[in-house]
This record gives sequence, C-alpha cells and structure tokens, in this order.
Amino acid sequence: MKVVFTETPSTMDQSHEVDYTFLPPEAEYLVAVFNPAEPLDSSTNTKFLADIKDADIIINSYVEFDKPLIDAMDHCRVISFQSTGYNAVDLEYAAEKGVGVVSIRDYCTQETAENAIASMLCLQRNTMNYNRDIQEKHVWDCFAYPGMQRVEGQTMAIIGFGRIGQHVGRIAGKGLGMKVIAYDPFLPPEIAKEQGVELVDLDTALAEGDVISVHMNLTKDNKGMFNKETFAKMKKKPIFINEGRGEMVEEAALKWALDEGIIRGAGIDMLESEDPDLTQCVLIEDPPRPNLIINPHSGYWSDTSDYLVRKYSMENAIHYYNRNYDEVRDIRNGLRP
Repeated sequence: MKVVFTETPSTMDQSHEVDYTFLPPEAEYLVAVFNPAEPLDSSTNTKFLADIKDADIIINSYVEFDKPLIDAMDHCRVISFQSTGYNAVDLEYAAEKGVGVVSIRDYCTQETAENAIASMLCLQRNTMNYNRDIQEKHVWDCFAYPGMQRVEGQTMAIIGFGRIGQHVGRIAGKGLGMKVIAYDPFLPPEIAKEQGVELVDLDTALAEGDVISVHMNLTKDNKGMFNKETFAKMKKKPIFINEGRGEMVEEAALKWALDEGIIRGAGIDMLESEDPDLTQCVLIEDPPRPNLIINPHSGYWSDTSDYLVRKYSMENAIHYYNRNYDEVRDIRNGLRP
C-alpha cells in the first residue's frame, strides 16, 4: 500500500507525524507537493506526477484533482480529504476512473462556529479597533467608535444550515438572544423546526439579516455567489461573515460593498485562493480597514480538531481501501467498487 499526502507550497511544511500513527505497518508513504501556479510540466509538478503515479491512497487538502491529475494515477483506489469540503476534485471523473472520494462529515463544527461568532462579536463591539488604539496609538477613548448596537435582538441570517450553521444558530439564538433565520434549499423543514429556526428564501435572508453568516460547501452553482448584485440586496447594512469557502465571495465585490457602506463590516476566514498573493489582494490596505477581519482559513483550527481531521481522514482511507464501506464517514461520489 502506497499512501501519498498531497500538499501545496503553503501547506508543504506541516507535520504528518500524527497521520503516520494510523498507517498499517507495511504501508509506504511520502509527501508530494503540487504548485498550481506552475505549468504541469514544470520540475516541481513533474516530480509530483511521478510521486502519485503508483499511489493506492491520496490524502488531500487543497490540491485540485482535475482530469489530468486523476489520469496521472495508475491504480489509485481512493482520495481522502482532510476536510469537510470536497470541492477540490472532479467527482464524476474520479468515479468514471474507479477512484472513490471520501471526506469527513464532522471534526471542527465547534471551532468553526465559534470563529464565526467571535468575528461577529469583534466587529459588533469594535474589540480589534479599541485594542489597536491602545497598543499602537496609545489612545484611551471609549467613545472612539459610536453607533454600536446591542447584539441581543438583532437578526442572524445563516446561509447554509448544516452542522456548522446549526451550531452558529444555537449560539446566536440561545446564547446571545438573536433572532435566527436560515436559507438552505436542501434542508428538511423538520430540522429547522427542531432547531427553532425559520427557513426563508435567499432574498429574504439577505434583506432581513443584521448579520449574514455563510456556511455552505462550495459547488459549481455557488461559486462567486456573493457578487455586487448579491451584496446590493443586503438592506440592513449587515455584518458579513464567511466560514464557507473563499471562492463563493468575489473579493472586488466585497471591497465595493465595504466602500459603499452596503455592509458595515466583514469577517472572512479565507480568500478566493488558498495560496493567495497577499500583495495583490484588493482587500488588504495600509492602514488596515477597521471593519474587516481576514483569517488564514484558521476557523477550524484547534489541537483537538487537528488531531481529529488526521485521524478521521486516515481511517476513512484505510476503511475504503479495505472495502469496509460502512465504516467510511462520507463517500462523496458514491463509488463502492
């Protein structure tokens, strides 16, 4: 059994020592680095293709397994994602080539939901700005940021009401006293009812939310979903939170919405690219925007979640390889050869 951990330049230095503890003793393993900024025939990517050629198992986070990369593998049985997301693979083509795709249903629900709430509260209470005033400018002024509103009683509109969205809803509703509404065309109405949340259409969620919090998986249908037209539908000058995927939000449109005062703040856990050139990002300015928080896709991160993502992704891969399909947490392309 050959297991290949596929990384990009930004993730290539992470440790896999925990992952290795779940491998069978006879397994061969290595780390292969793919650079999406280089052509396929570059020296880096040529080596990557050679490394994955005879792989039985791929453990992947952010490498985009399109047709050329899938074709480069002679007999791979499974691509196992170290994430709940699975957008970085051509699911149909993988199934056509006999490659199963598995992902993790749940390992960082609490962390991601907590990060969304933390970003929202930081923007609501100007925590980051007060701290910067004191530590950088040596200014002690509690009246520096007028216009703050009590969070209790505001409406939280959640876009994508899966596990993470539901946990955000519980914290916002039961914990903070917010009214919670949600848009999710795939959610059974009885689940929303159980959670005490009103399901609404997208335009209603955008128009009524004082806070709009995004928790969808990325699909071909929602890529670039948050553009100028979408932001223009946000009638209450909301705080915008994205804990989904960066490609759902057009960065130029988000900048426009902030510039025009259409939204009063934004907390985003990722950018359009997972390997961004920060010198070219339209959202990064000097001095920094006082109403914008950008995290390096760290919302999922804790010691607990990091251990679980490695444990679950390795268990998924080994179970699938051994055809123990009932033990796999999530087979995304339905393939059970």
